[in-house]
Amino acid sequence: MNYIVFGGSGFIGYHLLKLIREDCIGSNDEIYAPDISMPESATDRIEGVKYVYCDVRNPISLKGFVPTPQDIIFNFAAIHRTPGHTDHEYFETNILGADNVTAFAQSCGIESILFTSSIAPYGAGEDLKLEDSLPTPNTPYGISKLVAEKIHAAWQTADKSRRLTILRPGVVFGKGERGNFTRMYQGIKGRYFFYAGRRDTVKACVYVKDLTGFMKYLMIDNDFPGVGLFNCTYQPAPTVDEICEAIKRVTGLERRTLTIPALALKAAAVCAAPFGGEKLGLHPDRVGKLMASTNVSGKRLEECEYRMRYTLEDALSDWLMDCGGRCLE
Repeated sequence: MNYIVFGGSGFIGYHLLKLIREDCIGSNDEIYAPDISMPESATDRIEGVKYVYCDVRNPISLKGFVPTPQDIIFNFAAIHRTPGHTDHEYFETNILGADNVTAFAQSCGIESILFTSSIAPYGAGEDLKLEDSLPTPNTPYGISKLVAEKIHAAWQTADKSRRLTILRPGVVFGKGERGNFTRMYQGIKGRYFFYAGRRDTVKACVYVKDLTGFMKYLMIDNDFPGVGLFNCTYQPAPTVDEICEAIKRVTGLERRTLTIPALALKAAAVCAAPFGGEKLGLHPDRVGKLMASTNVSGKRLEECEYRMRYTLEDALSDWLMDCGGRCLE
């Protein structure tokens, strides 16, 4: 059989490929990692994985690929950083990518897809979001991800024997993420991290090893029929203060963290924007994200048979150990 991980050169893709290579692959199995970007160095490549250049905005063809009825597609290919792209880039990549990945699956007779969406389709708001909450996306990224979900769902509806899993993870953290948690750690260490407006902002998040472990449970260890939709986050989702304090405890950083009033922070972001404020995290859109809760429920995940291996603090400790105990990177 084949494991096809679109976007396999990315952060989540790397960790899933590593898990498949170590725990799942049989003697006759193949692992493909189609991506528009290739691993930056030989150390970023996983032995036994076939890295293939692929732009999901175009019709997909994998040279030498021989499909089997047992094949599984994991679709991570997306433009996701916000802010950072023009509006049309989110729609072009995320919607055309969904079209072309599902068309590839149909042409090859592949009947199992896991699609990694986002919590962005829920939109901003302090109210608790469940899987059956009405999506009200308010960003191009969130809208494009919701449309991509519908494209994958239409693929499954066309043949009810197909199985589809859609995951909506919160912030995914772990070794190699180079994202929100890494920036928070660096800010705490450098004494320039502060709370944006308040300390109780809820931030749904999940450790990358638990996210990929859940993927393995759903798609490889089991053969669940139909469509599954899961939020992927700790239950309950932690506050930014809980995350910050956990990072301090695990890394041994003793720092006092101040709270900057919301109005002052917004004014500073607007003033700094023309002078490269984005480099300091002072883009107005990014500041808005810092102050907005992502209050997403992980109860459905908690109630299934899969058990997350790591608490928030355990996950941070494991991440630190993966980095040789030096720092979070």
